Amino acid sequence: MNFRNFQVPYPVDDRYSKKVAYFSMEFAVHQPLKIYSGGLGFLSGSHMRSGYELRQNIIGIGILWKYGYYDQARNQDQTLQVTWMEKYYSFLEDTGIKFQILIHDHPVWVKAYYLNPETFKSAPMFLLSTDLPENDYVSQTITHRLYDANVATKVAQFILLGVGGAKLVDELNFNPDLYHLNEAHGISAAFYLLNKFKSVDTLRKHLVFTTHTPEEAGNEKHDIYLCHKMSYFCGMSVDEVRKLTGIYDDQFNHSLVALRFAKLANGVSQLHGRVSREMWGKYDGICPIIAITNAQNWNYWADKQLYRAMEEANDWAFDDRKKYLKKRAFEIVADQTGKLFNPNVLTIVWARRFAGYKRADFLTQTLERFNKLTSNEKYPIQFIWAGKPYPVDYPAISQFNNLVHISKNYKNVAVLIGYELGLSKRLKQASDIWLNNPRVPREASGTSGMTAAMNGSVNFSTDDGWIPEFINNGHNGFVVPQADYANMTVQEQDDYDLNKLYEILEQQILPLYYDNYDTWRQVVKNGMRDVRFQFDSNRMAHEYYELLYI
Repeated sequence: MNFRNFQVPYPVDDRYSKKVAYFSMEFAVHQPLKIYSGGLGFLSGSHMRSGYELRQNIIGIGILWKYGYYDQARNQDQTLQVTWMEKYYSFLEDTGIKFQILIHDHPVWVKAYYLNPETFKSAPMFLLSTDLPENDYVSQTITHRLYDANVATKVAQFILLGVGGAKLVDELNFNPDLYHLNEAHGISAAFYLLNKFKSVDTLRKHLVFTTHTPEEAGNEKHDIYLCHKMSYFCGMSVDEVRKLTGIYDDQFNHSLVALRFAKLANGVSQLHGRVSREMWGKYDGICPIIAITNAQNWNYWADKQLYRAMEEANDWAFDDRKKYLKKRAFEIVADQTGKLFNPNVLTIVWARRFAGYKRADFLTQTLERFNKLTSNEKYPIQFIWAGKPYPVDYPAISQFNNLVHISKNYKNVAVLIGYELGLSKRLKQASDIWLNNPRVPREASGTSGMTAAMNGSVNFSTDDGWIPEFINNGHNGFVVPQADYANMTVQEQDDYDLNKLYEILEQQILPLYYDNYDTWRQVVKNGMRDVRFQFDSNRMAHEYYELLYI
């Protein structure tokens, strides 16, 4: 295949004829391709799958991480061990494209690999690597670890995605109408494109931006002089950069610059769109921020047999299938922890990236109440936790380890490792309740509950991210009613949420599951129906063309 005049290798639907190059630091397309860490990757992976299903004129630009994010293993006492294993991908094609970019005033060779759309049913994707014999060792390590903890390496990764990605698009002769940055990691592309387009106004016509971070502190900032020293600005002086970006302190704020260079940006839920407009509204020169709610690919995630039984109104088949899915997933629990879980028992799963605001161990904060809950013989319960903390986020790692130690005291509490696409799907099938309790309003979207609903699990959540658009309390899920969080201390907010979670669990969810299963089944089905179209990524990928790429 000739990659020098690249066109998407399928007939394009006329509605989606505009050419788009979509830049993302991570893509979770399928379990064998381990180049993702969490939600951002799950989202971009589903986007690529929908791009394929809808026949969109879009290509994905990412990075081929030699060691992935990391592999989750266990120490001798079952606590978390971070391990790094080399990955090999025989299904990627060598494009034969090799070129140089400048990093730290030093030429670095970049090679491009291709993921054919037919391999995993995704839009065509190109993945960049610097792990080449032509490069010195330090340059090779740029593409070793996703979100490397070393600041200089991380800035180099951002240059590779942005400048390297934009240069690759030129090497392909793809000539996109739009460059879409999924998060601001690739904003260095703007400086490469300024050299090409010669004006900010022309650049703006070609750049759109998706922001995922609902708080300013979470947006990447780096020392402007470090960025300059590392050739981030493609030959521009710091003074020129300041003039163009309006940044006059020493912190180069990637998201702020993206908002000033893009013609249009979007938040990833209606609530997040509002939060983003308020958060960035105090800065001048930023583009309008709309909202396109995240979604997940139904074809990839949903259990089709469960949906078939629901559509045929065959409750026996529906219950039988859900029980089978639980039983199959519980084999993983038994294998990892030696605990035998019962498919007839209400199972609660908390599984996603471990981060402080997501409050993974929230229900265990009052062990007295947790003990009472887990030892209730009338309404038995099972808990599973899983998820990957960032490998140097020590508070999150100790939270994970604390849960491991707590779980040793219970037959019906398990903590699993290896939370990637494969395990994620199994845990969604294992769960009756998908527990989500972030501190409002810190979750931009939080899409894991969507794929849980697609596998017959009921969402139980604080009212954040996508949840206000989905949950009709008691009808298709359960939600903690919002309090006046803005006027509460963090401790007051935590106390309120924790009490409400226990209250709803003990007084509504458990009695419903055990005393009124027919109604419970209806709640499950309502969730499956409501998530089916509104939160399928085909809707989202269509909206990107309709609302962001216009």
